[in-house]
Amino acid sequence: MKLNRNIVPMLKASIAGALFGISAPISKLLLGEIAAPLMASFLYLGSGVGLFLLRYFQRSTVLFSEEAKLTKHDWPWLIGAILVGGIAAPIVLMFSLKNTPAASASLLLNFEGVATTIIAVVAFKEAVGKRIGSAVILITLAIILLSWDSSGQWGLSIGAFGILCACILWGMDNNFTRNVSAKDPLMIVMIKGLSAGNFSLILSLILGYSLPAISFILKAMLLGCFSYGLSIILVIQAMRDLGSTRTSALFGTAPFVGTLFSLIIFDESLNASFFLALPIMVVGAVLLLKEDHDHLHEHKPIVHEHRHGHDIHHTHRHLNEEVLIWGSHSHVHEQELIVHKHSHKPDIHHRHRH
Repeated sequence: MKLNRNIVPMLKASIAGALFGISAPISKLLLGEIAAPLMASFLYLGSGVGLFLLRYFQRSTVLFSEEAKLTKHDWPWLIGAILVGGIAAPIVLMFSLKNTPAASASLLLNFEGVATTIIAVVAFKEAVGKRIGSAVILITLAIILLSWDSSGQWGLSIGAFGILCACILWGMDNNFTRNVSAKDPLMIVMIKGLSAGNFSLILSLILGYSLPAISFILKAMLLGCFSYGLSIILVIQAMRDLGSTRTSALFGTAPFVGTLFSLIIFDESLNASFFLALPIMVVGAVLLLKEDHDHLHEHKPIVHEHRHGHDIHHTHRHLNEEVLIWGSHSHVHEQELIVHKHSHKPDIHHRHRH
């Protein structure tokens, strides 16, 4: 049986959501010893330092996988992602949470996926058909059901408005990152982690927060390495093949993982909303998996660089054909004019208008 070529990127997005999902219950354990702004700093620093060490290890072994380097055209997008997603959004969220009812905050934080989709469609013209639109709506509904607390208070206060703004900022971050997703994801996340983490650390110290014991710092950084480092790398790789909307929808499964992990740590019980949300989430994921977007389209001539294998979009020849033995590789190459028809997603080669 032929494997659906979208399964791997969809798994990456789902695993990324799982890694991010476990961060909430574990962070809850650590927040008893670490102040919230410092916790954010150590999570980001953990992702940056962890990936720096991973890159050093990769370069000294055969495990190193060549990726396209960042160019001057990528830096505006990356700097924008750092400013809005790594610095502004966490700061806005930190102050907004103080003035927002718990139920409202939990629900509003899930607006990130919706914001990502709206920005992708409106600002970046990402194609979303009826099937994908339905999948996004279903997954968003499942997330709302999962996070809803009927016993809590509801009110769109200034704090709640701030949380919506933070989600919009993260939606912008996701779409900015999509525009550099063809480049080295490890380098992208390492730069974002070190930049945002150091900024948050300096801000926390200026505000008078005291550093916790080194053991708690290391635990928070280890969590950040996986939940904010490896997780975002997988998100970027998924964006290459799926685009922002589809990746964001699958990444939205994180609350389910967080809930299940909380059962193990805190011995919490599942409520009715979990069992209502689960089948809705499954149907949404199936709609994404079964998407078949197929039409005649044109690839305009372009010279660019990204990691690729030789397929219907990469038919150029190499002076040294031995490089093809290793499959994927990265170099500057020219894509000629191609007009053809096949099933595709809004990946780095299929962001055409519809």
